Amino acid sequence: MDERRRARTAVGLLRVAAVVGIGAVAALVAAWRLGAVSRGTAWAEDAGLFLRERLALGPVDSLLHPYAGYLHLVPRLLVDVAWAAPVQWYAVTISLGACAVVGSVSSAVVVLARDVVPWWPARTVLALLPALLPLGPYEISGNAANLHWFLLFLSPWLFAHRPRTWWGAGAQAALTALVVLSEVQTVVFLPVLALAWVGRPGTGRRLRALPVTVVALAGAAAQVVTALTTQRDSQPGSPAFTDVVAGWLLQPVAALWRPDVASVVRAVVTHGWSVVLVPAGVLLVLLVAAVVAAPWRTRWFVVALTAVSFGVWWAALLVNGVGELPWAQARQSLAAIPPLRYAAASGLLLLAAAVVAAGALAGRPAPAHDGGAGRRAVSVVVRTAGWGLLGAVLVATLGNAAQGPTRRSDGPVWADQVPAARAACERDPDGTVVIRAAPWNADVPCERLVGR
Repeated sequence: MDERRRARTAVGLLRVAAVVGIGAVAALVAAWRLGAVSRGTAWAEDAGLFLRERLALGPVDSLLHPYAGYLHLVPRLLVDVAWAAPVQWYAVTISLGACAVVGSVSSAVVVLARDVVPWWPARTVLALLPALLPLGPYEISGNAANLHWFLLFLSPWLFAHRPRTWWGAGAQAALTALVVLSEVQTVVFLPVLALAWVGRPGTGRRLRALPVTVVALAGAAAQVVTALTTQRDSQPGSPAFTDVVAGWLLQPVAALWRPDVASVVRAVVTHGWSVVLVPAGVLLVLLVAAVVAAPWRTRWFVVALTAVSFGVWWAALLVNGVGELPWAQARQSLAAIPPLRYAAASGLLLLAAAVVAAGALAGRPAPAHDGGAGRRAVSVVVRTAGWGLLGAVLVATLGNAAQGPTRRSDGPVWADQVPAARAACERDPDGTVVIRAAPWNADVPCERLVGR
């Protein structure tokens, strides 16, 4: 009995080490892909509204203060942590902290996705997707302002997971609170909660899904009320459905294997829509094959991830209007449009659907020896297709994982400006000094810079 207990303990420790290791690798890869200048440059709300409201409202009242109709709990917590560090380290702390959150998402997915993606090679690739996403570094990686996209990726796995202990249920509920209170779009994944309540486990196991269900619904209600009662400054759009579909193909879908979306537009203009329709069609066939062949829980995940991928893109065009362009006409002028942050988020969910499908196909059990030659042949084809799809995902992600241009590649580096800012504060210790960021600047109180 002692030998068995020690063996189980050893296996448990190995699993914990593997989970922690995957998270560490994801965090390090995400940080490396940014490059030194991007890591040292504060981005958007990180140096703008989030920092400004942290200074005006304090570390507690700012946490659930609405912005643009939403709550942003985790990004504001990260700003709190960064502001507690020495001022010269503020931007780097934000960047590395955001990458650490991505690593935590990866670790969580390895554990939470076990029931849906039992085949460990696919589950490992799935967990690393936030760090390997081809479009990730361009805008959404390494900053607090866009952390909500990675939390959206985590949300369906949190909602559908069936905890094995009440301690696990409590931890899952706490993580769900952080996620839902940081991203309003998690409401679209709420139907996935049903997967934790149905199936084989007994009544006691099902009841352990109650904490996450209550927290998810309460957090979603808070987000919806905030969205309905808080004014947004952005101009809504009304894109044609054909432009929504075409834009989805040209940016989120095509960027999975070609993050240079401008070259994709030029290729479509020159060679026609087959440039994107053929690979997109192959992916669609494999997704449909997975829906047919997969167990029912996995089947619903493939459908949900694919549908929400398109929905995130469509909702972004409706709510913001910034991407409301004649995508369906495939004009040369569209090559001047850089990758949109919505494209990265939409692509991440579609990439996840592809990996889940690959796991369902490649991990499908082989038929019994008496199953007939036809069934064995079909099984070989299905499993080969799964391996091929997983290999394609690895080629697309690892092949585009090198450091590349980001919206912060040109700086300005935060720490380089601190000596001059500190010298200016020596002349006016009670004032504020501007530290430049991208694209907005930060008004930093001299009290922090001169140590008063």
